Amino acid sequence: MQNPSYPLISKSLSVIKENILETLAYFDLFDYPLSRAEIYLFLKNKHDFDVFEDALRLLLEAGIIHQFDKFYTLKNDQYLVVRRNDGNQKAAELIKVAGKVGNLLIRFPYVRGIAISGSLSKNFADDKSDIDLFIITAKNKLWIARTIMHCFKKLTFLVNKEHLFCMNYYIDEQQLEIAEKNIYTAIEIATLIPLQGDTIFDSFFASNAWTRNYLPNKNMRIACAKPVRPGFFKNLVELLFDNVAGNKIDDMLMRITGDRWLKKTEQKKVNNHGIIMGMETGKHFAKPDPKNFQSKLLLRHYARVSRVLRSYEESLVN
Repeated sequence: MQNPSYPLISKSLSVIKENILETLAYFDLFDYPLSRAEIYLFLKNKHDFDVFEDALRLLLEAGIIHQFDKFYTLKNDQYLVVRRNDGNQKAAELIKVAGKVGNLLIRFPYVRGIAISGSLSKNFADDKSDIDLFIITAKNKLWIARTIMHCFKKLTFLVNKEHLFCMNYYIDEQQLEIAEKNIYTAIEIATLIPLQGDTIFDSFFASNAWTRNYLPNKNMRIACAKPVRPGFFKNLVELLFDNVAGNKIDDMLMRITGDRWLKKTEQKKVNNHGIIMGMETGKHFAKPDPKNFQSKLLLRHYARVSRVLRSYEESLVN
């Protein structure tokens, strides 16, 4: 689903004001207020910063948006800022743990890059948060890499650490460009925190330069990623499977995993958050699709923005 377009509904509603409202509406879906600088970074058009600050002030004076401390939101709820501050503190600690997880997982065969994704990549965590990871593997070896990593994850259940190893989204070097292009995927890509694989993330962000169409002010974060270092176990397994037999095994693991996840969806099995599990699979990707989350989120965003714009129009009339 492509990013929906929100036409101006009033001559008094400037593009910059509309952009601000759209941005706040998106993050309000997650009850996450934004600072002034963050709003500017996630605007879908480029604007002079002074013009942006002027528009923000006018929306605030009109009562369309609300400010608590240094944060802005469409919801008149001060608790959201308390929640965000607590979440930022928890995230800082969990990101440190994620760094150690990345140091371990990069040693696995065919793993070329690891990044933090999900809510943690946006600097938020709570007591139930997982460490969601975005993994890039070697070309045509995604399913061997994923299978080995998930066999290891089974062991983490024994020590109740499985929430630290949520390896949800995989792509390989063959297909670095994300197929779905919309505001959701643009923000997910732009907020990734690369941990391992400096050169592969250079290539990844270059392959997804289309995100600039949605977030022209947002720079990608690659400086924190470490270079991948060779290791005995990694090199040995890669040597064993870098042949025709290895390619056939990778294809077989893709079919087995795809069939297993299809059965989970058909049986309506749910994840830890009570959402029916689902996964899309292909030779070069494995990505979660819990009950069409992405398309439903985009529809909710569209509806939220429409309501906000109508509210602004009514405020002008009154």
